[in-house]
Amino acid sequence: MVFDVVTLFPSMFFGALEGGVLARARRDGKVALRVHDLRRFGVGPHRQVDDTPYGGGGGMVLRPEPFFDAIEWIRTQYPAKNERVLLLSPQGRKLNHGFARELADFDRVLLLSGRYEGVDERVREALVDEELSIGDMVLTGGELPALVLMDVVSRFVPGVLGREGTAEDDTFSDGLLEHPHYTRPARYRGYEVPEVLQSGDHGAIERWRRERAEEATRRKRPDLLQGESRGASREGGGNTGTD
Repeated sequence: MVFDVVTLFPSMFFGALEGGVLARARRDGKVALRVHDLRRFGVGPHRQVDDTPYGGGGGMVLRPEPFFDAIEWIRTQYPAKNERVLLLSPQGRKLNHGFARELADFDRVLLLSGRYEGVDERVREALVDEELSIGDMVLTGGELPALVLMDVVSRFVPGVLGREGTAEDDTFSDGLLEHPHYTRPARYRGYEVPEVLQSGDHGAIERWRRERAEEATRRKRPDLLQGESRGASREGGGNTGTD
């Protein structure tokens, strides 16, 4: 699984990916990351990447040429059998469990991080397969949402979570929140681990976990039981750095 990221701030990616599961996945060759500085593909001797918007208004808009050139260069240098090009955008399809599972099937996910007032519309029209949002919010750029997406998608790549780990058992995998977890000690400051979890009766344990998952979902996220957020929802929503 390869992530290619086009951004004005490459340094934002490496510190965040130098520890934990993703760092191990990169060392083991399960996941690869290539970060490309958009300014390298800027226009003219000063490597210009933005300009004032047609029609007036405040702020700056990222020009189309650097994105077109960056993607053409990436595809020439690093061919991929199948890829998905995503623009991090507050207008995009909202990232959820089902969407992440879909993206994990691609050999490459190519992420375009916006900034300032946004990206020239011709980038959306000609280069982007889909826009992606991590929630109904606006951030200063698409870099943090890109990191979130890489973390979520990588968990579906075989081997990333280790021999015993699987993203299929996580919260949202079956439309429910996950059941409570306990570990040693069995009693701590007056709080005890439920007896059923110590019983060794696997059937009873599974029933208990299912009941607790349903209870937690009804209490915390009843919309999931109504099917509003299951699967690969295509709700609009926004967040990621540009409007």
